Amino acid sequence: MAKILVIDDDPDLRRTMRRILERGGHDVHEAENGLTGIRVVEEELPELVVTDLLMPEKEGIETIVELRERFPSIGIVAVSGAGGAGDRGPLIDAELFGADATLPKPFSIDTFLRTIEGVLESA
Repeated sequence: MAKILVIDDDPDLRRTMRRILERGGHDVHEAENGLTGIRVVEEELPELVVTDLLMPEKEGIETIVELRERFPSIGIVAVSGAGGAGDRGPLIDAELFGADATLPKPFSIDTFLRTIEGVLESA
């Protein structure tokens, strides 16, 4: 299916997203922050990047901006648990800076997979 990069500083969530995507037949790579994520994109050229927004080293909005400038055809899904219930502020920012889709944490497996497939289909 697709080559996907998951960028998240939470190793447990990153691993979980990877397993879900691999079960769907995708080739999945991981990175713990945007700085490492950009290097993985340069090496692997994934079709889609799933990125958290609040991370050390290089946060998600900066990562999205750089991906859009350097790799405009890559699909981007932003995920975030920032803010309280109903506070989509960081996710709205992600959309404004170029994310193709956003997901507030926590999210269901079905919602996650539907969002990933939707972005891949529209690419």
